Amino acid sequence: MTVNELQKEIIRLKKEKGVCILAHAYQRQDVLEVADFVGDSFALSRMAAKEKAGVVLMCGVRFMAETAKILSPDKRVLLSSPDAGCPMADQVSDEDVRALRKKYPGYTVMSYINTTARVKAESDVCVTSASAVKIAQKTENNDILFIPDPNLGTWVKRQLPEKNIVVINGGCPAHKSITEADVRREKERHPEALLLVHPECTPEVTEKADFVGSTTEITEYAEKSGASEFIIGTENSITEHLGFSCPDKDFYPLSPSCTCRDMQLTDLPTVYRCLTGRGGEEIILPGDVIERARRPIDEMLRLG
Repeated sequence: MTVNELQKEIIRLKKEKGVCILAHAYQRQDVLEVADFVGDSFALSRMAAKEKAGVVLMCGVRFMAETAKILSPDKRVLLSSPDAGCPMADQVSDEDVRALRKKYPGYTVMSYINTTARVKAESDVCVTSASAVKIAQKTENNDILFIPDPNLGTWVKRQLPEKNIVVINGGCPAHKSITEADVRREKERHPEALLLVHPECTPEVTEKADFVGSTTEITEYAEKSGASEFIIGTENSITEHLGFSCPDKDFYPLSPSCTCRDMQLTDLPTVYRCLTGRGGEEIILPGDVIERARRPIDEMLRLG
């Protein structure tokens, strides 16, 4: 099959089987084109929960599929590529959280949405990269333990010096690979370009940016901006997607190494095999984990 033929067959199958396809923004362009919803991980899960479809197919990584299951416990949730994990989510376990609570008694445990269901179940509140500052600001407790991304946690800490925010070692390997030298090199090559970066980047990178925001915020900023050149400091697929949505503007990747290998495990044949029942994996979570993991998510929504 050609790309177009395979896309048409996937669209036919999802309609026939009543499947809602979710695709994270870091997926390939041809995968995005067959999805019902495209966006950041938590936004996708909320969209799926509102859909009538009884089956959700996540084109992303495992923690995203788990979050979708938490918000839609009565639906079947499929992960297109069972091997697609998240190195950052795997850096902390539920046992680690329990040990950290003993080390930092009285602290509010704030978990990035990029965590496993079992870690969420041990947390007080979840945050996304877009909502982290707002949620931390509204949290009554000034003592906050932020897990598992120290770069995002440090970014929040810089915005809220009145809060006592403790971070732990870890972070996204792809975003951590972006260096200050990358910034100097690309600014020299493209002196008129605006630098847009994700808060998962190191402080040495974010402090030099013209704009810091989530994947969705970076995309919206570039699309609405009157500028014509941008250096994109996040997963390199976003540079490609912006080239499709804004072909009259120029986009340059900040670092060629900022590619999530787990995200790239999903392609059109992977999605097709999942729809035909010859691939993918259904996400099964214990009822108590779903119930406890839902609480910090609900707290995030309560705080805005």
